[in-house]
Amino acid sequence: MIFAAAMVVVIAVVVAVLLLGGGDDADSTSASGEAADCESVDAPEAKTVDLPGPDAKAPTSSKVVFDTSCGSFTVTLDADGAPKTAASFEYLAEEGVFDNTQFHRVAPGFVVQGGDPSGDGSGGPGYSVTERPPNDLSYTRGLVAMAKTGAEPPGTSGSQFFIVTSEADAGLPPDFALVGEVTEGLDTVLAIEALGAGPGSDGPPSQPVVVNSTMVEG
Repeated sequence: MIFAAAMVVVIAVVVAVLLLGGGDDADSTSASGEAADCESVDAPEAKTVDLPGPDAKAPTSSKVVFDTSCGSFTVTLDADGAPKTAASFEYLAEEGVFDNTQFHRVAPGFVVQGGDPSGDGSGGPGYSVTERPPNDLSYTRGLVAMAKTGAEPPGTSGSQFFIVTSEADAGLPPDFALVGEVTEGLDTVLAIEALGAGPGSDGPPSQPVVVNSTMVEG
C-alpha cells in the first residue's frame, strides 16, 4: 500500500469497494443532480450464467461498446498488457453476459461497478481467469479492471468489472486484473457516477442503470 500506517483503516475501506458484494446502500438523492442524463428504467431480473470460459488466450477484437440507460461508452481492450483478461471480457460480451445487467455499485470519486448477472454483487459467469496486472499499474480515470473477492489471488476475474472515476490515481494495489480503458463515452460513465449518494458513499445508484446491450468491434 502506498499510504502511511495511520491510513490502514481508510485503505481497507477503499479496497473493499472492489470486492464482490458488500457496501452500504446509497440513498435516493444524486449529489450532483444529473439524474436527468439517464433514462428511467426498471432494474433487470437476476439471471444465472454458467459458461465454460473462452478458448482464446488473446482477444480477436479491440473494442467492446456498451449501450446503457445513461448513454454509451467504449472500452478499448489492452490485448498486449492483459491478453487473457481482455479475451475473457470480449467473450463475456459476445455471450451476452453483460446484456440486461445493471451497475450495482457507485462510489463517487472512485469507481462505478457492474457486470454481475445476479445484480447484487454476488454473481459471476461460472468460470474465472487469473492474470496479475503489472506491478506499476496506475488505476486512473477511465481505466477498466476486474473486481474480485478478498480470498481470490491477485489478478483473478469473473464478470464483474469497475471503471475508475477518480480524477487522480485511485491508490489501489496492483491486485485487480487490467481490462483496458474507456476511450469514448466517459461522460456516460460520469453520468452513472452522478447517481451516487455523494462523496464517500458506496452502494447502488439512486435509480437503476441498465446495460441494454454490448457489441464487440474490431
